[in-house]
Amino acid sequence: MNRTMTALVALAIAVPATANTPSPRPTLEQAANNAGNYDPHAWDFVEGITTEVGQRQAGTEAEARGRAWAVQWLRTSGFQNVAVEPFMMPTWVPGEPGKAEIVSPFPQSLAIAPLGDSGSTGPEGITAEVVMFKTVAELQAAPEGSLKGKIAFVSNTMTRTQDGSQYGFAGPTRWVAAGIAASKAAVATVIKSVGTDSHRNPHTGGTDFPEGVKPTPVGALSNPDAANLERMFQRADGKPIMMKLVLTPRFLGQTESGNVVGEIVGRNPSLPPVLLACHLDSWWLGTGAIDDGAGCAIIAAAAKWVSVSGQPLRTIRVLLAGAEETGLFGSAAYSKAHINEPIAVGLESDFGADRIWRFESNFRTTNPDLHKRIASAVARFGVSPGTDAAPGGADLNVVRDQKGALVDLQQDGTRYFDLHHTPDDTLDKIDPAQLRQNVAVWTQVVGILANEETAILTGGVVPSAPSIMKDE
Repeated sequence: MNRTMTALVALAIAVPATANTPSPRPTLEQAANNAGNYDPHAWDFVEGITTEVGQRQAGTEAEARGRAWAVQWLRTSGFQNVAVEPFMMPTWVPGEPGKAEIVSPFPQSLAIAPLGDSGSTGPEGITAEVVMFKTVAELQAAPEGSLKGKIAFVSNTMTRTQDGSQYGFAGPTRWVAAGIAASKAAVATVIKSVGTDSHRNPHTGGTDFPEGVKPTPVGALSNPDAANLERMFQRADGKPIMMKLVLTPRFLGQTESGNVVGEIVGRNPSLPPVLLACHLDSWWLGTGAIDDGAGCAIIAAAAKWVSVSGQPLRTIRVLLAGAEETGLFGSAAYSKAHINEPIAVGLESDFGADRIWRFESNFRTTNPDLHKRIASAVARFGVSPGTDAAPGGADLNVVRDQKGALVDLQQDGTRYFDLHHTPDDTLDKIDPAQLRQNVAVWTQVVGILANEETAILTGGVVPSAPSIMKDE
């Protein structure tokens, strides 16, 4: 950790009036501006965890090392009540690198990665005819039993958007295609990667099988290889395209994962806290820098900068969730354990490290004054207000379960799905200046929320708050 830089930043936060008078604390606005100019904390976190731990597959020893690393970082950085909250989860690991090979009529190898919860072909692999479907809907329309003994290939192209909305369009290819194909007797499934890059890097991610359907082997082809396979179908002249597929993932049964929590304790800790979330686990292909080491770095750094401007009224709690990638197990476990502890508002960072461009809340109409105040405060960072109700990040189940207040700070996702779930999810893809802009915006927003005296969702006094918040 860069302790020299941290010390220099601490000295630079405020200039003393004289050598003998205490340095005045910066205002929240000054602290946020300082974070945008020279924050060292977020880079220290994401550089450290990707260098010293690396990939953090959920439920494994590597994820446990990531939790231990994060606990030490939080404690060293001045957080209180730092703890690991363990839970058990079903654990899947990818096995040996996947292999896909076209046997005929155009023999060649393809780049592939298994998807989470994929079944295994066994080390000897399987060889079968490939049947192509352009969309999940086309696959769904295939007759029952029509894929017996065959490999289903689903090709569905994802395009770039700033807000990442194409993920909802292309994502079902990964989420449900294998289960549909298996229910129609396919022996395996391959998909075009859900991503926007043109590199020969497969994008992994979780898939799912309906209850009662045994998991079959399923992998994602890199986008160039999937495009190549499409061209093969165009010129095969009716000849069957035969593929050999070798995927050897394993199910380990129940293993331990855990959530890491820490707090900047407020002046009135009896008030419901502000919950900042991210996820600590990552897929095995990269080092989890953008997904989601950067998110954990941003929320932890912002909490520290808010405390620089003075002890906040409300406690700021950070939740570094475990096992998000493989099924939101950490988010569910946290909600189950803390459902009866009111949360004032929840925010999550889990969309990389590129600049924040839009602010949304779910209280734009129920607490318009607070919404407008936040929107005005972040305008100087190039952030505009949105009109959609914030749904909150994936690890904020506890807030949604409580029907509480949510804020989304939308990051620029134009290049996010070039890197998402790939070997390119590494530290060098993070732009330090954009990372600092995230910390600045988060510092401003979290500082306002953590010092808000009234119910955040409603803007009213305690009796007008939702029942879960009535002891506020």
